[in-house]
Amino acid sequence: MSDQNELIEKQQPLTSTDLMQAVVITSPKKYELKQVPKPEPQADEVRIRISGCGICASNIPVWEGRDWFEYPLKPGAPGHEGWGIVDEIGSAVSKVHIGDAVTSLSYNSFAQFDIAKEQSVVKIPEVLKDKPFPGEPLGCVMNIFHRSDIQPGQTVAIVGMGFLGLLLTSIISNYGATVMAISRRDSALNFAKENGAAHTVKFDDYWKIIDQVKKITDDRLCDRVIEATGKQLPLDLAGELTSIRGKLIIAGYHQDDKRSVNMQLWNWRGIDVINAHERDPQIYIKGIQDAVKEVAAGRLNPFPLYKNYSIHEFDTAMEAIIYQPEGLIKALMIL
Repeated sequence: MSDQNELIEKQQPLTSTDLMQAVVITSPKKYELKQVPKPEPQADEVRIRISGCGICASNIPVWEGRDWFEYPLKPGAPGHEGWGIVDEIGSAVSKVHIGDAVTSLSYNSFAQFDIAKEQSVVKIPEVLKDKPFPGEPLGCVMNIFHRSDIQPGQTVAIVGMGFLGLLLTSIISNYGATVMAISRRDSALNFAKENGAAHTVKFDDYWKIIDQVKKITDDRLCDRVIEATGKQLPLDLAGELTSIRGKLIIAGYHQDDKRSVNMQLWNWRGIDVINAHERDPQIYIKGIQDAVKEVAAGRLNPFPLYKNYSIHEFDTAMEAIIYQPEGLIKALMIL
């Protein structure tokens, strides 16, 4: 006990410069802003002063609550779309420097500071230094595009015009394929037109959509269909729109329940089904690097799709991505 008391006596009290503000989700749909100690980087890590963090649809289950989550969450969790400025580096870090603008794969970025491995950090060039850059979802866009095996001249339907769907519309259209954008929201369809969609289809009547797509394609249906919603009905529709020997790419985040599929249809048409979710960190990083190049060159423009919220509006932002009001595409928490 005496050794423990001696250790406590030697510890210095934390000062304001040792602390940071962080979102702490304390229970379903409840959070607090807390003052907590700044994280300290290990030898192969960097500390990032977070400028902002995107809010992902995958954050919804932990916000709403599920039986398998334990609360409170770690400070800053589950923010994984952060960007900012490196303010401290570990002793073994050699390629990243203090003052670098970066985005990274890190997991507690709903906070003023977060930690990332050096190999999980991507530098942001000077031309983008002062712009929001949620690297992880932008990397997902590039990786989905690569996995989709799209060729110029093909017809590609994208079911769901959220952040992924709209940016994929832009990339695929620029690549020389014909994009058919499908969404429930008029504002999203208008964004899709601005991003190069040749056809826009309102997601209202299921069988009417199929008939409309058949009419547009002279009954051939679509060479590639990307499902980007994470919901059962759009997944069903995506299968119906995929042509014989076509490819169905699942980009939506399906985590709320089990799914059923029309295997008879998939078998009959000989559809290739691609799960476009990556789990290899280095493939994630390659996607982010590709996204940096595309955005820096002006070939990809995500900036009109962002809506900013302050750290004090965290609950408002979370509810917004759940209910998706007209005009909201991508919510960012700005610090």
